[in-house]
Amino acid sequence: MQALAKFVTTFSKSIVAFWVIALIIMAFFALQLPSKLQGDGFSVDGDYNRVNEELSETFGLPAATIFVLFEQKSASDIEQTLKKLGQVEGIRHVISPVDEENFNKDDLAYATLELEQTDQDYFVIVDELREVLAGEKGVSITGAPVISKDTNTASQKDLMKAEAIGLPIALIVLLLAFGTVVSALLPVIIGAVTVVIAFGLLALFGGSIDLSIFVMNIVPMLGLALSIDFSLLFINRYREEREQTSIAEAVQTAIRTAGKSIIFSALCVMIGLGSMIIINVEIFQNIALGGFIAVLFAVITGLTLLPALLVVLGDRLNKWRLIRVKPAAGRWQSFASFVIKNPIKIIFIAVLLLAAAMIPIKDIELTIPSVDVLPSSYDSRETYDVLVDEFDLGKQTAVFLLAERKDGWGEPAGLEKIMNIQEQLADEPLVASITSVFTAADIDSVEMWEAAKANPQTAGLLDAVAENFIQDDKMYIIAELDTKSDTSEAQDFIRKWKDKDLGVDFLVGGQAAFNQEIFDEIADKIGIAVAIIIFTTFIILMIAFKSILIPLKAILMNILGLGSTFGILVYMFQYGHLGMPESTLALIIPVLVFCLVFGLSMDYEVFLISRIQEEYDKGAENTKATIDGLVSTSKIITSAALIMIVITGAFAFTDVTTVKQLGVGIAIAIAIDATIIRLMLVPSLMKLFGDWNWWLPFVKRKRP
Repeated sequence: MQALAKFVTTFSKSIVAFWVIALIIMAFFALQLPSKLQGDGFSVDGDYNRVNEELSETFGLPAATIFVLFEQKSASDIEQTLKKLGQVEGIRHVISPVDEENFNKDDLAYATLELEQTDQDYFVIVDELREVLAGEKGVSITGAPVISKDTNTASQKDLMKAEAIGLPIALIVLLLAFGTVVSALLPVIIGAVTVVIAFGLLALFGGSIDLSIFVMNIVPMLGLALSIDFSLLFINRYREEREQTSIAEAVQTAIRTAGKSIIFSALCVMIGLGSMIIINVEIFQNIALGGFIAVLFAVITGLTLLPALLVVLGDRLNKWRLIRVKPAAGRWQSFASFVIKNPIKIIFIAVLLLAAAMIPIKDIELTIPSVDVLPSSYDSRETYDVLVDEFDLGKQTAVFLLAERKDGWGEPAGLEKIMNIQEQLADEPLVASITSVFTAADIDSVEMWEAAKANPQTAGLLDAVAENFIQDDKMYIIAELDTKSDTSEAQDFIRKWKDKDLGVDFLVGGQAAFNQEIFDEIADKIGIAVAIIIFTTFIILMIAFKSILIPLKAILMNILGLGSTFGILVYMFQYGHLGMPESTLALIIPVLVFCLVFGLSMDYEVFLISRIQEEYDKGAENTKATIDGLVSTSKIITSAALIMIVITGAFAFTDVTTVKQLGVGIAIAIAIDATIIRLMLVPSLMKLFGDWNWWLPFVKRKRP
């Protein structure tokens, strides 16, 4: 750190110039990022994808479907509109309500547009369809590609809305903390540089990997919040040192002391992000990549650009003073003394509050986000709801069984195998109907099939039917389940059939299989991810503080705080309190909040304990070191936490439900951590354990 400190203060102007050039270049690429984001990130490399690809490529089934809803339209108007829509590149087949009676109800009707399996961007198709329908009343579209496109649009709007709310309030908090315009603006500038650089790098990666639309929210959320937090800590320490030394020496001391805390804090956050990589679901890997880049550059800018700017600015940092900031040491001294004098009472009250907040967890319901993440103001959401209410769309779910037999399926033995699978499916209580080569030909047995095949008048018809379901050594059957795809019954059905021995190689696909794969992948890997976070965090904090008890306490308190957060989220969203719409929690929310906040909350642990350790290593006894550390960091922790809460909590006012839940979850967790845990539980436990806080086997701590 000493070498870095000297380098930054010696070449401060060159460092600032380098970052200005990097910012301009990366801004060019950052502007391209939204166009490179596809889908909601809920993708796993499993049977669902393989079945989809095979059915599309081998059997010609649609890769995706878009629904067109008509309200109060005549048959001729519908046909005319569908003719124009069918000419859009990428539309493979159109099914009209004029030809399908069950596609009509009262003055409503809907058509389906089947999309080709091509490399063409589905978002482009959606845009072209909307151009065709521009100005045409009573016609709207929905379906997975449309919903994904609208979620992308909503996420970009959410980002602008959250920044419009969060940044001005963050500036006010910074102004209250520092008192001058320049010092308040500096952390925001560092945050902006971090986010732009991260966006630019992700845009470059976007050409080789699939990126979820949610990186548009995660990267600014983490990049801004952490950059401002780190800057707040650094500038505060710089100002303390500047009262006694020169600008260069103050910057160097801040890099050596606050810089060390920033690095350890960032490592804890990176561990939480990195642990998500083992969960083989695209959204976790996208967030891990985007978040890692944001945190990495929050550290790099915080330890290079920020101190270089401090050197360049000099005492102009205090320019344009609007508020005379009064020392708050007296109030924090009284608070710290009260906590230290009443550790048992404080611990009892704090644990009681946190335990009470956990109670709603018993009712937690987790679902995979779908169209319900969009507000009803979007046409795709409103249209989908109409199709569900009026045409029972999604009330049943199709399961695709794709089987492969090396001897083929056309001879009697192969046909017997198909019939056997069909009969097993028919015996399942959950199966409402079956579509197979036999049901399509309206034949009930292999014998009837062979007899019809021997008849020249029907042989050609059977061959045409068989071609739809059998290609070489591959065959598929569709089982329609009498339940929605997101129910536990549908997932249990998929698990049961994946474990069956049918005598042939087979895969199970369909939306229910997709949900089952997502749920099982998370359930199978989350324990490993949590273990990685806890173990590595323990090791890092043990090395940082040369202690066994401090990392143990930090981990236990983090778990306690996160449990309370999940309980409050259930209370707010599932119960529909505090102005939040009633909804189940997105399956990813507990995972993301745990992995992100476990690291983020360690910021305040590191800030506080580092300062206590500094005083303890100077010779202060444990209680005095705890009081002094709490007094000197309480204001900065409170301000940093408030900024983090404002920036993440601003997403509570956004439209995409998943983003709203994530932002609120992080804000609640940080609020609990920075108040009940860091300002009450940590100092109380430090008092109770005394010098045992600083014990590490086989290590003798050097103290004056």
